[in-house]
Amino acid sequence: MILAVAGGKGGVGKSTLAFELGAATGAVVVDADVGMADLPTGPGPDLHDVLAGRASAVEAVREDGPVTLLPCGRSLAGARAADVGRLGEALRDVERAYGDAVVDCPAGMRADAGVPLAVADACVVVASPRPYALADAVRTRELARELDAGLVAVAVNRAVDDPPEAVFEEVLGAPAVTVPADPRVARAVETGRPVCRVAPSSRAGRAISSLARAVDRCSRA
Repeated sequence: MILAVAGGKGGVGKSTLAFELGAATGAVVVDADVGMADLPTGPGPDLHDVLAGRASAVEAVREDGPVTLLPCGRSLAGARAADVGRLGEALRDVERAYGDAVVDCPAGMRADAGVPLAVADACVVVASPRPYALADAVRTRELARELDAGLVAVAVNRAVDDPPEAVFEEVLGAPAVTVPADPRVARAVETGRPVCRVAPSSRAGRAISSLARAVDRCSRA
């Protein structure tokens, strides 16, 4: 299964939740934000190379970290050389080789945000608990619906108080999972310590596990 992790705004923690879901489900995490990558990278081929035809998607997958990852380069030249039209084929190659892929999508409603959603079997929408977030989530949901990516759940991320889960569920027609603010989640990518593994009994760890179970149910449906 290919799962897209999408969000209407940047800065809502979408990349971190994609990383955590990869750790929780054993899926390959693909950093598909060609212009503004957030997930770790390093020596070797990356998604820029794959989309420029210089490497295969499977060749670019890194299995040596806490999460199996297909990283994306950070250079402007690499982004310019990347043909986003190759992304669908790359994601399907990863799915065939590894079984499941979690795709960290570009934020917002840019054209390249729709490419992974068009290939994905399903999606998780990440939203802020702030008042404007519902409208952003609705726009992302509508784009996913147009592209036939079913909505698994809405992750209301970095919540301090109790957000209106029932409103998110009623408007978007999918379960809402509140992921509480936790500095360990914010640092998970940087430290290489996914909270779902190092603190599974924490409130954030339990929320991520709940998201992972929803994804697993979708993959088996």
